[in-house]
Amino acid sequence: MGDTTAGLRIRDAVRALVLDPDDRVLLVRFEFPNTGTWWAMPGGGVEPGESDDQALRRELDEELGLADPVIGPHIWNRLHMISFVNGLYDGQQERIYLVRTAAFVPAPRLDWQQLNAEFVYELRWWRPHELRPGDGVRVVPTALHAHLAHLRMHGPPKRPIDVGV
Repeated sequence: MGDTTAGLRIRDAVRALVLDPDDRVLLVRFEFPNTGTWWAMPGGGVEPGESDDQALRRELDEELGLADPVIGPHIWNRLHMISFVNGLYDGQQERIYLVRTAAFVPAPRLDWQQLNAEFVYELRWWRPHELRPGDGVRVVPTALHAHLAHLRMHGPPKRPIDVGV
């Protein structure tokens, strides 16, 4: 099977599955003009010359105010093919890392005008049962609830798994 991304402009990105001691997950609410409201894990693009660790630390500080997080294992991968609103990319390849932390109140380093410019409008802790399919919450990946349940039951995978769109 060939590379389905050949010739496409794919943004390289990192995200964090941020979990507190009660296994609540911290998600970001995105409001996109072309696809509407989506809740996703915090993170973003990897800048030229940045490692995944550097990019994730920068993103978590900017979006959540989470300084000096303990970056755990690379647990999941996700490829999402969708034209970006700004027209720069045809999709995004994400590497998702586990970040365990004490519960905290998010205090982004960026101001809300800067966050809104990146389509970020809210930060919220969710209990896993609140993310069940059919509850009307649009999350990415769409099977987040099932992937969380598997992670809670079996721990981090030996190798990152593809979590789909």
